[in-house]
Order: sequence, then C-alpha cells, then structure tokens
Amino acid sequence: MSFMHADFTQVSTQHVMGEDTDGTAIDAECVVIPVLIPLDQIEELLANYDPSSHTSPLVAYSRPMARVILDALKRYQEGS
Repeated sequence: MSFMHADFTQVSTQHVMGEDTDGTAIDAECVVIPVLIPLDQIEELLANYDPSSHTSPLVAYSRPMARVILDALKRYQEGS
C-alpha cells in the first residue's frame, strides 16, 4: 500500500517549539520528516481511524505509515 511518502530531501534536524496533537508542549532538538499524504487518501485514512480505540489504526494502515517514517529516519541517520 503506497498511500503516503516521506520527502527525504527535506528531512532535517531542527529546534522545534510547538504543540503536540494532545496539547503537550514541544521544545526540543528533533528530526523533522515531511510526510506526504495524497489528498484523495485522507478521507479513507480518517474513516478507518478511531482515536478512542487503542487498536486503531489497523495494521494495514499503521505499518506502512511507520515504515515510511522509519525508512526516512534510517536513511537520514546513514547520511544518504
């Protein structure tokens, strides 16, 4: 399933001061990975997500998302 991508050319280390989706303040050196989700995939992704369920999202969605992020992080760390 190729519904999202990471723009590796834009991965960078930055000092981030902001707010997490749960309202927690962020003030840290971070690796920023731009994740690209096609507009025509957003409705399907959100329709299959229940933020109140600890088993959501389904593995069919969460594993590909995790791999995109981890692959970009690994490539960044390796300096490719």
